[in-house]
Amino acid sequence: MRELLALADPGEVVTRNQIADLIKRTLAETDVLPSVEVVRRKVRTRQDLAQEVTVGRWLEEFLTRKRKIEESTRRSYEGHIQLYLTPYLGRIRLDQLKVGDVAGMFEQIEEFNDVIAERRASADRVVRASVKYRRPVSMATMHSIRATLRHALNVAIRQDRLIDFNPAAVLEMPAKTRPRPLVWTRERVEEWHQDFRAYRSAEKARRGGRRVDPIDAYIRVRRPSAVMVWTPEQTRLFLEESGRHPLFALYRLITLRGLRRGEACGLRWKDIDLDTGAASISWQLVQLAGRIHEGRPKTDASMRTIALDAETIAILRAHQRRQREEQLAAGEAWKGTGFVFTQADGDRLHPQHVSDQFLWLAYLAGLPPIRLHDLRHGAASLMLAAGVEIKVVQETLGHTSSAFTADTYTSVFPQVAMAAAEKTAALLLGDDEGRGVLRQLRV
Repeated sequence: MRELLALADPGEVVTRNQIADLIKRTLAETDVLPSVEVVRRKVRTRQDLAQEVTVGRWLEEFLTRKRKIEESTRRSYEGHIQLYLTPYLGRIRLDQLKVGDVAGMFEQIEEFNDVIAERRASADRVVRASVKYRRPVSMATMHSIRATLRHALNVAIRQDRLIDFNPAAVLEMPAKTRPRPLVWTRERVEEWHQDFRAYRSAEKARRGGRRVDPIDAYIRVRRPSAVMVWTPEQTRLFLEESGRHPLFALYRLITLRGLRRGEACGLRWKDIDLDTGAASISWQLVQLAGRIHEGRPKTDASMRTIALDAETIAILRAHQRRQREEQLAAGEAWKGTGFVFTQADGDRLHPQHVSDQFLWLAYLAGLPPIRLHDLRHGAASLMLAAGVEIKVVQETLGHTSSAFTADTYTSVFPQVAMAAAEKTAALLLGDDEGRGVLRQLRV
């Protein structure tokens, strides 16, 4: 007790009284004295000893301090804190947070994932409706939640010295598996169509013969992988179907050049040189909580210049002419945002509208479903199948590493793997190509 009271300088009467109050309160609640090290740290960092810093309170402080971050990052932090970290860990004292507490949070999240799966499979409509808008939390999301907590606790250690140990940093979690893209082969398409027809029939019977929304059924039927890629023939069918759509040029850019949705929506005319056939990707529109935010791409690799083929340039010129006609028709009501792809009055596009229209066009074309973002994966696969060097593919897509590009896409199309196999066999069989390779090796 004398050691605790001696932590305050003789002239700091307020601090000495706070330590005394802390001793009395802790003895009354736990029958033990406060930790000398904990009190010493609080005195050194000038914390109010009368108030206990809980995990929830610190997370609020952490959010307040994070001012100079991207809006999408802030939304991510807020979502993790409000939905998971505060409900599960908020009441725990910050300096008493243990690895087991964090592990217990993820165990409860996984248990609720099981509840969602069970209720979705229930025959009771009311039970199914109770989890209608709840999705299971993926392992990748759990890793993101842990990353938010780890960052917040690191700030508590480095800036305020509130704690000495970060339990989120040492917690062991299963590896987050990134779904590998799969191509829609004939066999997979046939199996999906059978499941699609069966789902629509079952859903129509469950609704008592009432109409089933085809797009809702279209996106709900399970796919072989979360990331699916169309074959070149399927991609050609989509472009033919979307050829008369106002957003055809946007979909073509994503299909051939692999732009992200936000990058395509945020493309400005001043960033495109139709004479040289180049477009600078330096802006994006991001949808957050139903609102549109303009901003720069998050990584340096995303800030890039892409080349445009002659047909795409011609399509963009035609799109530009139509937009000028719309501007003349709108008159003073035209909103001069400067974006390449706009609404009828020149205002910014809503990214979700672009995704919705894409799904409808894919459905009308009779194609198996993919996400709009999967067009980007398809662009990478098409470039590799066409023999484009991996470094060029990486720079076109805006990846930070060519290793990521190679690991993700080199085995998507059978043609890529087949070409590698043929070249390997040619080396041994001694045909003209193989003899050429052998001469190079000898040199």
